[in-house]
Amino acid sequence: MALPEPVRVSPLIKTCRWSALIAGIYWGSYRYKVHKAAADERRAYEAKMKPIWDAEAAEKKNAANRKELIYLATATGTPIPKDF
Repeated sequence: MALPEPVRVSPLIKTCRWSALIAGIYWGSYRYKVHKAAADERRAYEAKMKPIWDAEAAEKKNAANRKELIYLATATGTPIPKDF
């Protein structure tokens, strides 16, 4: 069984396809630049703020740890040092 001959595509349709492809590549490049600029700003902000956020988290963790140790000391009757 022989396959039928493929239909020839109109030059207008070929031109439209290539135009759409090129326009899509251009649009994607433009949007990439816009999103990259915003992402770079956010990345720089997060890099600047990370030590501050880490310090705040460590401070909260130390406060919670101290509170828990004081609770355990009072629950078990262990004297709490004055400099704690």
